[in-house]
This record gives sequence, C-alpha cells and structure tokens, in this order.
Amino acid sequence: MRRTAVYKHPLFLAHNTGRDHLESADRLRGLFRELERPEVAAQLVFPSFPKASVSSIQLNHSPELVLTVAATAAHVASYLDADTRTSSDSYEAALMAAGAAIDGIKRLERGEIDNGFCLVRPPGHHAEPNRAMGFCLFNTLAVAAKWAIRHLGFQRIMIVDWDLHHGNGTQKSFYRSEKVLYCSCHQFPFYPGTGALAESGEGRGWGYTVNIPLRTGHGNLEFARIFNDIFMPLARTYHPQLILVSCGFDCMSGDPVGSQRVTATGIAYMTKVLLELAEELCQGKILFALEGGYDEENMRKGVWAVLSELRGAPLAADHPLWLLSEDLQRFRASKAESACIDQAVQWVKNLRSF
Repeated sequence: MRRTAVYKHPLFLAHNTGRDHLESADRLRGLFRELERPEVAAQLVFPSFPKASVSSIQLNHSPELVLTVAATAAHVASYLDADTRTSSDSYEAALMAAGAAIDGIKRLERGEIDNGFCLVRPPGHHAEPNRAMGFCLFNTLAVAAKWAIRHLGFQRIMIVDWDLHHGNGTQKSFYRSEKVLYCSCHQFPFYPGTGALAESGEGRGWGYTVNIPLRTGHGNLEFARIFNDIFMPLARTYHPQLILVSCGFDCMSGDPVGSQRVTATGIAYMTKVLLELAEELCQGKILFALEGGYDEENMRKGVWAVLSELRGAPLAADHPLWLLSEDLQRFRASKAESACIDQAVQWVKNLRSF
C-alpha cells in the first residue's frame, strides 16, 4: 500500500461563489467529512502546507492578474468574468491551492509521499497567464510545474487533463515549451472553444501539446483506448520526470454540464494507467489536482476511485476498489470505435518524435 497524500484546507470551502453557482463548496464539503472518518483518515496522509508565494504565482501569471485577483479580497463579491465569481476569501484560497500542488511536488521529490491528490478550490486549468476565467483564478498545476522547472530543475513534466473542458490556460502556459507535454481529452466543440486537434504547440513546443477533441457520448472503453493507444505511448517516448493530472469529474455520465459517459470504473482505470506509467518512468512521482465536476454523487465516486487506486487498497469497507480484474482486462484490450479517436491516433503518429 502506498503513502497517498490528500491536500485539503478550510479555505477551499471558504471560497464562496454565491447561491446556485455550479462551482460551489458543496462539491467538497461532504467529501471532506468522509475523509475525516477515523477508519478512512488512518489510510491517508494529510500534510500541512503553506500558501504559494506571490513570486511563485508570477512564474506563470502576470503581476497585473495577481493584483486583480488580490483586490477581490476587499469585497464580499466580485466578478472576474460572467462565470468567475469571487469572495473575500477567494484570493487566499487560490494561493493555498497552488501551495498544495507545490508542496506535493516537494514531498514527492523528497520521498515523503508516494503520490497525492490536491482536493482544491478554485479549479485552475482555464486560468491563462493574463486572465482569470471559467471559475479559475490561478492555474494550480501550471504554477506548480513552472515552480518545479525553476526550483528543482525538471526538464520533462507530463500534464494529463481529462476534465470535460479543454484546459486552455495550461495549454497557453506551455505552448512554446518542450519542458511540458500537455495531453488533453475533452468535449469539443465546447467551452472554452480551444483544444482542436491541430493545436500542437509552436516553436520549440511543437508536438508537445496533444489534444484529443471528442464529440459527445464517449464512455469508459473509448477513454481507455485514448490512454492505451495515445497517452501511454507518448509518455514512454517522452519519459517524464513527473506526471501531473488535471482531474475533472464532469466527464462522467450524468454531469449537468457535460455529455460524456465515463463512470467511476473508467476513472479508476485512467488513474491506474497513469500510476503505472509514473512507477515505470519517474519513480512513481504523480500528483492529481481537482478541476471540474458538478454532480455531487459523481464527485464522491470519482474521488474515491482515484484515491483507492493511488493507495492501492480500499479505503474503508464501504469504499471498495472500483476497478475489478474483469474490467481491467476489458479496458486494456479496448479497441472502441470512434472516428474522433481514429483521427487523433493518426494525427499523433504524424507529430515529431521527442
């Protein structure tokens, strides 16, 4: 059984997006209570961690954006765009979210934990270097990746994003860099409008952005094929020193925003594949961060599926492993038919080798 860190903090609940907002503290409140059950908490590590410094945030974001977000602390409610509402605690929560990811990387590098899951709010992958958007203030994993490049000397980080929406902010942060391989599978066309197949990077970053745009209705077997036939070979070619995962549960069946059909079993399989790649390629160094997901039961099932795979054992009698041996065999052999995936496989074959 592995030492799995869970990053949680009261500020992630204090970030108040207002009444009836999709991205509310209710997404995490029940999960936090369950994680505090003694029989569950005993299976996990709950590190203390500091907020990210402003200088760390500015590794990825402009001083102007940092000042804009910081100014929201003086107001009960502010809107940074039509969807992105803040409260007086939101700036501190966003700093704490980035701090969780940075601390997770530090502990992975020191061998204090085997893997981790940052259960953070606000989410991050839509935040661009100069712009907060799509419920996101700062880009949690982009900040953490740039921190690892600057302070730990990492040269090859793989970011996998399975959120329903394309991570436009993460893509923009590394579009001209070979130091991050960004791989995203997302519903398309859909918000935020980016993530087309041909968006593959520029300059030294050409070929290091890999987008798998999907029509509606893709489920476990289709996502399994994406991981088997595209992400797994790419990882083995790139040979990352660290794997980061933008983990959204809005790709799951029944989410009020999306139209994909992944279940908790599929989430468990994607987690298992990435965990195996991390153990094979980078001494097991893998860190997940929460992005979207707006159905509370999906959130619950998805989080437990991820944590059970990361831990390598059920967390409690009422939280069994989601991925059974017969599911694993079926997913590993998946050749699910999808014109979107067929096109993506061919496109990736034509990209340059790393």
